[in-house]
Amino acid sequence: MRQLALYLALLVLSGCSEQPEVSYTVDELVADKNLLSELIDKCRNNPGELRNTANCRNAEAADGKLRLEQMRQSLGG
Repeated sequence: MRQLALYLALLVLSGCSEQPEVSYTVDELVADKNLLSELIDKCRNNPGELRNTANCRNAEAADGKLRLEQMRQSLGG
């Protein structure tokens, strides 16, 4: 009976924990410009807490990649 109570308590506690944030790759963010824009806005609005998160780093990398592609296209390359 004690083991059942322990398992039930663990089950309840695990249901209360926060789900980890989904991490997006640079390629996923390049493909979804709306998501990229939302992440960049969110990261730039709170750089103290979010600057070193995986999503913010990947969003900045994706933004840089898109800017380079746009420069190449505008230069005819």
